[in-house]
Parts: sequence; C-alpha cells; structure tokens
Amino acid sequence: MLLLQAALLGVVQGLTEFLPVSSSAHLLLARLFFGWDAEQFGRPFDVACHVGTLAAILIYFRTDLLQMLAALPRVFSRAADEPARLAWLVGVGTIPLIPMGLFLSGLEDSLRTPKVIVVTLAVVGVAMLVADRLGRGTRRADDLSSGEALALGIAQGMALIPGVSRSGATITTALAFGVERSAAARFSFLLGVPAMFAAAAHEGRHLLGQPMDALTAEVFVIGILVSGIVGYATVKYFLRYLASHSLSVFAWYRIALAAATAVWLLA
Repeated sequence: MLLLQAALLGVVQGLTEFLPVSSSAHLLLARLFFGWDAEQFGRPFDVACHVGTLAAILIYFRTDLLQMLAALPRVFSRAADEPARLAWLVGVGTIPLIPMGLFLSGLEDSLRTPKVIVVTLAVVGVAMLVADRLGRGTRRADDLSSGEALALGIAQGMALIPGVSRSGATITTALAFGVERSAAARFSFLLGVPAMFAAAAHEGRHLLGQPMDALTAEVFVIGILVSGIVGYATVKYFLRYLASHSLSVFAWYRIALAAATAVWLLA
C-alpha cells in the first residue's frame, strides 16, 4: 500500500510542479485528505519527488541549458545572442532566492497549513485570470529587462509559501509584463532550474547520513521515478497547450480547490 501511495504522490508532484497549481499545496493536501503517514511522506519524501522533477526539467531543456552554459562568456557583450541574454536574465532572477529563502525559512512551519493554502491558491488564481486577460502577449522572454527579471525572481521566491506555485507566480508575472504565454512558461521553467537545485540541496542535506530501511528506500525511489516521468510529460504537453490556450482553466481550478479546502476545514 505504501508503494502505491508513493506512486500516487509522485504523479501529483510530477503534474503540479510544472502546472501553475502548486505542488507543495497538493502534496500537503493529499496527505491531509487521505490521512497518509506524515512520517513516511513528509518533507524528505517531498525532496525525493523534487529530485525527480528536477531531472525531468534538466533532460527536457538540456539543449537550451547547454547553450546558455556555453554562452556565459558572452553575457556582458553588447551583441549578446538569445542564449547569453537568457543566461543573464536567469542569473538576475535567481538573486532574490537567498534573502527571501532566509526570511521565509523562519516562517516555514506556520506557513505549511491548509488555511494559508486556501488564501494563496485563491489569490494567485485571481491574479492569473487578470494577467492572462490583460497581458499583451507580444514579447519574447529575452526581451525582458534586468528589472523585470528581478521581479520574476521575487515572484519565484514567493512560491516558498505553499499554494503560491513557482510556475504560477512567474508565468503570471511574465504575462503581466506582456510576454507571450508559451515563452513565459518556457522562461519560468529555465528560471526554476537554479531554484530547484537550491531547494533539493537545502532539504537534502538533512537526509545525509540518516539510516533508511529497504521499504523507505523503495518508497523514495518510486517517488523519484514517477515524479520524473510524469514531470517530463507535463512540461512537454503543457508548453504545447499554451501555444493555443489560455491559463483560465488552471486559475479556475485553483479557486475551486481553495473553496473545496475551505469547506473541508469548516466541516
């Protein structure tokens, strides 16, 4: 039964890490709704699932990431090409992670509650509807200014609060800056690579040297594999979806989940 639960949570992580609906909120709510063992499926298991989705994004965007890495010597050039420009913007957008991470880490326990998730799901859902409707959708990601990249980094940092969603916050902010939908999502995923590395390293250091029995190891492996496979498929088809569709279905889903969670809490 534990292995099936691990697989289901891996599916949840793989879907919600990249869709703008908040993976942290879904993992926390899934455990609460179904009463699954918090010790078996707590923060360490979340980290394992994040390793799976990190692997998925590295594999899917391997060409872009290698091009950006090769373009690093050109980032300060006036004639910087698209990979160099994207590398610069990702670097600038990563700057807010450290101060925001240090600030929010002290509030972590108080923020990981269903009440907070109800608010964040609804607020970002409404913001997504507004940005999707009013955004011009005419700019490319490499047209962003350094200031706008910094703002996207701040939006990404807010995703440390469960229910905000890293992709939801960054895509919504990019849409507000007039970036085209699929370009906003693509840049959101590229911007998320350093953040996902940092999160996995930060949380993973607590797991080093801790004993792990065979069953727990199997649970972690299944979580990593399932979240990675599902995450890769999600990125692929989500980008295709945004080429001709709006984000409204995800915004309304967030609002509906917030309402359902509120009813569940009251009941």
